[in-house]
Order: sequence, then C-alpha cells, then structure tokens
Amino acid sequence: MGQPSHAPKDHEDHEDHADRDWWRSAVIYQVYVRSFADSDGDGTGDLAGVRARLPYLAELGVDALWFSPWYPSPMKDGGYDVADYRAIDPAFGTLAEAEKLIAEARELGIRTIVDIVPNHVSDQHPWFRAALAAGPGSAERDLFHFRPGRGPNGDLPPNDWPSQFVGSTEPVWTRLPDGEWYLHLFTPEQPDLNWAHPAVRQEHEDILRFWFERGVAGVRIDSAALLAKDPALPDLATRPHPHPFVDRDELHDIYRSWREVADVYGGVFVGEVWLPDAERFARYLRPDELHTAFNFSFLSCPWDADRLRTSIDTTLAEHAPVGAPATWVLCNHDVTRTATRYGREDTGFDFAAKAFGVPTDLGRGTRRARAAALLSLALPGAVYVYQGEELGLPEADIPRDRVQDPMYFRSGGTDPGRDGCRVPLPWAAGAPYAGFGSREEPWLPQPAGWESYAVDRQQDDPESMLALYRSAIALRPRFGDGPPTWLPAPEGVLAFSRAEGVTCVVNLGAAPAELPAHTELLLTSGPLDDEGRLPRDTAAWLGSVKRRRV
Repeated sequence: MGQPSHAPKDHEDHEDHADRDWWRSAVIYQVYVRSFADSDGDGTGDLAGVRARLPYLAELGVDALWFSPWYPSPMKDGGYDVADYRAIDPAFGTLAEAEKLIAEARELGIRTIVDIVPNHVSDQHPWFRAALAAGPGSAERDLFHFRPGRGPNGDLPPNDWPSQFVGSTEPVWTRLPDGEWYLHLFTPEQPDLNWAHPAVRQEHEDILRFWFERGVAGVRIDSAALLAKDPALPDLATRPHPHPFVDRDELHDIYRSWREVADVYGGVFVGEVWLPDAERFARYLRPDELHTAFNFSFLSCPWDADRLRTSIDTTLAEHAPVGAPATWVLCNHDVTRTATRYGREDTGFDFAAKAFGVPTDLGRGTRRARAAALLSLALPGAVYVYQGEELGLPEADIPRDRVQDPMYFRSGGTDPGRDGCRVPLPWAAGAPYAGFGSREEPWLPQPAGWESYAVDRQQDDPESMLALYRSAIALRPRFGDGPPTWLPAPEGVLAFSRAEGVTCVVNLGAAPAELPAHTELLLTSGPLDDEGRLPRDTAAWLGSVKRRRV
C-alpha cells in the first residue's frame, strides 16, 4: 500500500480551517534526541541525525515531531534540567541547525513541537547561580523558593512535601552553607521556580515567543499541574486541601496568558497533566487555556477489554464539555515499553510498581502491542507515538553500573528507572551499534539482539511492526472525524465504528472471535485463523461498501 505524500507548504501561507486544526487528529512522533540517531559517532544522538532521518519519518506518515528537551543541560535528569531555553545543547548541535530542522521538516509536511519545563530549571541556569551568589534576602532568591529551616538551628526542612519521583525517600529541600534551604520537587539540581513572581511569568512568555518565531507549531508542557505553590508552603499532612503544589487554581491564569501568546502565532499546547479528577482535568482544556493534554488513564490501563472501554468512554466524556480532542498514547520516555508491559502478568503501568526482574512473555506482549497500535490509531483525537514503538522495541535491561536515571539513585536502587525505554534506536543490523552511530559506544548500552529490530530489517518486510504502523497511519483518515459507536461484540472483544462502513475490532478475549459483516479487510495486526476468525490479542480494521440499488 502506498504511503501518504507530504507536499511542501510555505510556512507563511494562509492556512485554511482544516490545516489550522491539524492538531485535533494528528499523529505525533516523540523524538528523544539523545537516542534517535548519532550523525558524528560520538555515542550521543543529535539534530543532524534527526535531519538525516526526516525521509524515514515522512514515509512513516507522521504529522508532527515532539522533541524532548534539546536545550543545554547538565543531564542530571535526561535533559529536563534546563540551563538555557534559547540555545541547543552542544552535544545535539546548534540553534541554527534546529532552525534548519524545523524548516526542513515543515517542507515535508511535518510540524515541530518543543518541550518546555516551566516548573524548574537547572542549578546551572544563570538565575539560580545568581541567587546562590546573592545570598539570603536578595531579589535574586525571590525567583525561587528559598526558606529558613525548622528546628532550633534550622536543621530541618521547611516542610514535609514528598519528592515527585515515586519511591524516592530523599527530601525535596536542600540546605546551603548560608543556612537557607531551597525547594526542588525533583532532583537537587532542578530548583523550582517561584511562579508568583512576575519576572518568571514574563520570561516564559518570552521563551514561547522565541520558539514560535522560529517556526515551531506547538509546545509540550512538562509537569503542567505543578507550577503554582501555596505561598505559605504548608505541610502537606496538615493542609492537604487544596493541595499546596498540585493543580492549584492560580495555574489557569498562567495558561490563559500563554494561550494569548500562542494564538498570535497559531501555536498549540499539549500539557502533561496527571490528575485523577475528571472535572479538574477538563479545566485545563477550556477554550482559552491548553489545546490538549496527555491521556494517562489509557496509557496505564491494563490489557483488559472492559477497562479499556471504560478508559476510552471516560476520556471522551472528560473532553466533551470543553470541546477538546482526546490524546492517545501507549508509551513515552518515562514509561515501560508497550511490548514488554503487555507481556507481563500485570499489564498496567504504575510508577510505584516498577521493579527489577519482572518476567515478561515478549511474544505475547508484541502481539498485544500490535493490536493496541490499531486500537489507538482508530480512536478520535491525536495519537502520540514514542520513537521505537513503530519498531516494536522491548524495554531493555540496563546493567546497574550503566544506569543514569536519577529515579534509580533516589530510590536507593530499588526502582530500575526509565533508561530501559531510552536505549538508542537500531537503524542497520550490520552496522556498528546497530546503525545508531559508528565510532563510540552509545550513551546507554544496546542489549544483545537489538539489531533484530533494526529499520533496515523491517523496511521491506510486510509483516513487520514498521509496516503495520505505516499502513495504519496511511489508512487512519478512513475513520473520519466522528466519535466511536460501540457495536455488539462477544465478551472480551471491543468493536466500534466511527465513519460509515469502517470498523475497528480488537479481540482481548480467550477465544477466536467472528468478525462483523464486512466487504473489505483493511488491515489486521496479525493473521486471521483458518476459519477467518480474529485470534486473541489481535485487531482488525474492516470496511464495508454499501451497494447501490439498480
């Protein structure tokens, strides 16, 4: 089946309504630059590597690329400790190269989304370095959360707030030699900004303008519900409601101001918003705030028909009152890879449950990952594909002496961290380091057998995961723009249509399932059985053509 073409478009041309709303149904590919492609062989992925692989991404058929932070960073938390928002980390390239990448991708019909981390900066950021130098009581320290300690000598942290790294036993306050403590919900190298300060708000609005003026189409907002803090910094144990640092009402005024900036450029936002309360979640998606937010209930849902249907229905119901499109994602740079997760006894995802040595049936997990790809791509809204998911990559076991993720260290070595889903991609089976780079070993080791997933091995294989993703993305428009209509199905089977004559069926049951009436088998995640039934852990897209009366 032919792949969709991407005609060059002038970034300055007036866009029609459908083009302006591209984000409502886009397929967005997440690029973790450090692990995507290494152009100079130094073991670290770079922007030149991404530019060289743009034809691959165009052939895959994606609408946009979301880049995890590519800014200068000491890499204490995988780049989410940003030292300068107006530059590119030298390990990745230059600002001029980023501008070329944005323009070249756009010529192929692929937009760019950059990552902003507003809750905190790196401890190497000029603002924080100035705050350390200025000392207690200074205006420079007002940009962060500096406080005296508690206890007779100020030896105790200012409050009892927990780390945002699940399982971490380390405090979120660090004491300086001058006696003051500073707040960091993540690592000590990531001091939290004081969003009650007007200079912090102004700086981030200027950063948005900086990147929109360089042609980016959107911004992903990291930890979007954490920015605002109760100015009294009370103990969580004594004042849990409203929460002192999660989902505070002040956030909405911040995002209304951001939306005004984005609207000038036609830019869009996607927020990382982890909230269990559906009504509170939907507030972020009101017409004058964020355009979209990540859907974590679907990502973390076990491979279970009833629970997946509930997750889908709940997600769509949450978004309906504000008219925002849902987003669907199976995996990202923080989450155990889909093929591994779906092969385990517990197929859901919970940061608190991560552990070393959890067994998995990779064959079963891969079958389910293929079916889940067709399920997610058949749903209304935007779909995010993390790099390597289209290759069926499993979670890698990283030797403990090579682990770099701070989640591992801050848990005392009990949490394996997130490095297993960040291993550099395999491009060519016979090349050094599976074609990721040619000279130095990659910054994370590739496990044995990694070359079996290489792009060049899957490129011309019609049964490969890569071929499945390409075909599904090309066929996805057949589903139209409507919501899903659930169809009668046996226990353990999900079946729905969205456009007249197009149906998605996913068999999560124990036995093969009969397919609904159809005239065309558009795509399957695996072969049907000898009787034309859909095996367990398999999905199919069906078409039916109404015959005109003569």
